[in-house]
Amino acid sequence: MTITPTTLFRAAGVAAALAGLIFIGVQINHPHLDATSITTTDVITRNSLKMLMAALALAGITGLYLHQVTKLGVLGLLGYLLFAAGYLSMLGTEFVAALVLPSIAHSATVYVNSVIAVANNGPATGDIGLMRTAIRFTGITYVGGGFIFAIALFRANVLARWAAALLALGTLATIGVGVVPQYERLFALPTGFALVALGYSLWRNQRAPTAPPILNQ
Repeated sequence: MTITPTTLFRAAGVAAALAGLIFIGVQINHPHLDATSITTTDVITRNSLKMLMAALALAGITGLYLHQVTKLGVLGLLGYLLFAAGYLSMLGTEFVAALVLPSIAHSATVYVNSVIAVANNGPATGDIGLMRTAIRFTGITYVGGGFIFAIALFRANVLARWAAALLALGTLATIGVGVVPQYERLFALPTGFALVALGYSLWRNQRAPTAPPILNQ
């Protein structure tokens, strides 16, 4: 099998689309999070899938950036670096959520509940140390980077512009989780659909060009 830029870009498109589908899927019937539910198979599976989603999204947005790097300029580079840092940090925090917090939920219930509360823009009842910094870093880079990157994609006008606009709206709307937390799962849907659309647009854009007809001399 020959690895070509087209192959890599198509793979990145698939990765972005899969990340979006996972991001949408894990929100469906998501249980309330606390030190009890985080130990259940349901929540551990969802958090593990969020780890996979973050890794796929990182590969996907890298392909989106490199595919149109000459048109994205400095704004695109800044947005990509921030957005990539957000997903890389998200991979780490979801690792903690999936593999660390369930193992200490019974012995450090207050700590686990406090981490969950801070992750959902709520007040902590105890000290969670550097996890507060990690969660804030993830939120700032994800929202800021996603919005800037989406604006750069929209301006480049290479892939579906409506999907870029939806990505900007979706990442920015995440701020609303702290305002109306009862609808927190709904705020993830626009970003999920945007990743699916942008991934498909990148994949579709890699179709081999039709060879020009050969004219008889």
